[in-house]
Amino acid sequence: MVSQRCYCCCLIRYNEEKVKLTYKEVRMAVWDKKIPWSFMLFLAGVAGELVKYPHPVCAVKRSTVTLPCTFTPLKSFIQNGKEVPLRIVRVLWCVNHEICHGTTPTVYDSRSMMPNSRYQYLGDMTGNCTLQIRDIQMMDDATFYFRMEADNPRGHFTGVSGVRVTVTEPVRMRIKSSSDAGELRQNQKVTLSCTTSFCTFHQLEVTWFKDGSALPQSGPALQLGPLTAEDSGNYTCGLKTKKISPLYAVRVKEAEEKEKDEGTKLLIVRVVLFILLTVLIVIATAIIIKRTCVCKKAAAAENSETCDRGVICEISTV
Repeated sequence: MVSQRCYCCCLIRYNEEKVKLTYKEVRMAVWDKKIPWSFMLFLAGVAGELVKYPHPVCAVKRSTVTLPCTFTPLKSFIQNGKEVPLRIVRVLWCVNHEICHGTTPTVYDSRSMMPNSRYQYLGDMTGNCTLQIRDIQMMDDATFYFRMEADNPRGHFTGVSGVRVTVTEPVRMRIKSSSDAGELRQNQKVTLSCTTSFCTFHQLEVTWFKDGSALPQSGPALQLGPLTAEDSGNYTCGLKTKKISPLYAVRVKEAEEKEKDEGTKLLIVRVVLFILLTVLIVIATAIIIKRTCVCKKAAAAENSETCDRGVICEISTV
């Protein structure tokens, strides 16, 4: 058996001195000397193969869940000094098995003649490995792994990180709104989200109801807007399991009421402006009258002074 020290030395030599080992030689060493699996996976990573999984998923029993996934296969390899192209010929999904090969039970196998209808492969053979799980059960509470196999064993690869799926029993649903306002206005937009107290899910089979009648929209989020008075009502959401959320009331302020409020405000503004204008006119009139009186008194005083000096004053009446 090769020691752990020798195993580490092999890695150092491979990285620093670039020792040219064929995939077959490495694979033989892995099986014959029982070198840890991580060594083979390390070399596979160097070759450029990659699987990208989504973040851990939380799902409610009997719902539908989609696991977005992408992969990058090995395009070619060198054999006898020549580049040999590779082509993916088989894809698989399995649970709780990091390598997912051989006789490992699978939930999806592109070569299977009797596929399980609950697991639908939405991907392809080139880079999309998305898996959809319908009517999810408690047995699906596991880690799912994707594996690609090429027309040559050198192109086989499994994404060992996997994606963790947590399944919970049906619980009471509830609705969250993107707007905290109690009463919404016309032309406003709002999003209603259907969630549970344990996890936020993204089931496709969420049904929405308004005043007890099913809506054509489906999915965890309901988009409303631009709002009209017709959008007012009591909304609920539920899963295929018939679990229904409590009522969520949406009240849209009608346009007439809004116009009435605006008319009242405009009337108040007009009254205030009229009062101010009236006050200004009164003040201006008072100032003009006062100045006229002062001028008349000054003229009368001047005439009186002239008469006192012996000048004949003619008083004319108008």
